[in-house]
Amino acid sequence: MNLSDLHYDLPPERIAQWPLEERDASRMLLLDRGSGPWEDRQFREFPDILRGDELIVINNARVLPARLWGHRKGVRAQIVEKNSPIRKEHLSAEVEVLLLRAHEGDEWEALVRPGRKIPVGETIVFGDGELQAEVVSRAGFGLRRLKFAGPNRHSLNETIERLGHIPLPPYIKRDDSAIDRERYQTVFARRGAAVAAPTAGLHFTPEILARLRERGLEVVEITLDVGLGTFEPVRTERLEDHHIHTESYEIPSNTAEAITRAHAERRPVLAVGTTVVRALEDAAEKPAATHGAKQGADVDVKANEKLTIAASRAEADIFLFPGRPFRVVDQLLTNFHLPCSSLLALVAGFAGRENVLRAYRHAVEAEYRFYSYGDCMWIR
Repeated sequence: MNLSDLHYDLPPERIAQWPLEERDASRMLLLDRGSGPWEDRQFREFPDILRGDELIVINNARVLPARLWGHRKGVRAQIVEKNSPIRKEHLSAEVEVLLLRAHEGDEWEALVRPGRKIPVGETIVFGDGELQAEVVSRAGFGLRRLKFAGPNRHSLNETIERLGHIPLPPYIKRDDSAIDRERYQTVFARRGAAVAAPTAGLHFTPEILARLRERGLEVVEITLDVGLGTFEPVRTERLEDHHIHTESYEIPSNTAEAITRAHAERRPVLAVGTTVVRALEDAAEKPAATHGAKQGADVDVKANEKLTIAASRAEADIFLFPGRPFRVVDQLLTNFHLPCSSLLALVAGFAGRENVLRAYRHAVEAEYRFYSYGDCMWIR
């Protein structure tokens, strides 16, 4: 499939710039993945129109204030005459760092801008010097590996929490504000270090969760640290040629057991967000022995197909698009996604490209709010 097959027109004013005053006040487009019709609903109706036996899987990843601004220390800066205004401007120019993935030894993979001016060996200083990062390696598209150090007594995470900013997506045309510290975080966020929110979960409130449990619905959690694999642009014309970055995830034993039971009982598994889909489908595709499984079970999924889901920690390297099978997830609650993106490819693979694009065109005409702070879509 060509990337251009996932294009749709979206007026800029349909892109939500701020969250609604109330999380659960969003609209919800209900799409039948089999036959294609849709209904305009409200998210607050979600607990009441569920069948009642769904297994709901959420991503409890917490968003890190992963955007940092600093300046070059000048260790590897070009040497010019002493007191030259060129050197002063060269070193004082702002450097933006977006943390992507933690590694051992206080090292992080990060996007650095302007990347071409930051060579290996250079040091970036943040705040009043309480945090520094040395560039230890580099890759394409502004990717760098940074080793952090700080002279004060605070831990690295505490310092990042204090100096960092919420990494709002580039289609939100404003600086982050105090409200984003709360609203770009789900109410069940508690683990990991994601650099983008699992946005389908942003609609949930404690009251919605209570209503789900009052109906006897089972809600379980996974953790997938949203990173470059989720939001990196597709740079190849053929989707099949796109190499997606890996993202760390963990499926606890109670969630693996719940999925096993749901499939054995032919109950639908409802994923809240594409990140949940990616974790579960990746886990089903990998033999238990390859990703540190603690336990697992073989379950009949279809007539002659076996499913293995194991409690595990692993790296999701699966890329889902039209033509790829979905073995675990039966229903999907998700926000609307950018044209020609890997996330839209996943949704199109799950519900059919024509079904999804027709529903998206309706959402544009009906003035739904799009993307991270926008409305949602329930595909079943």
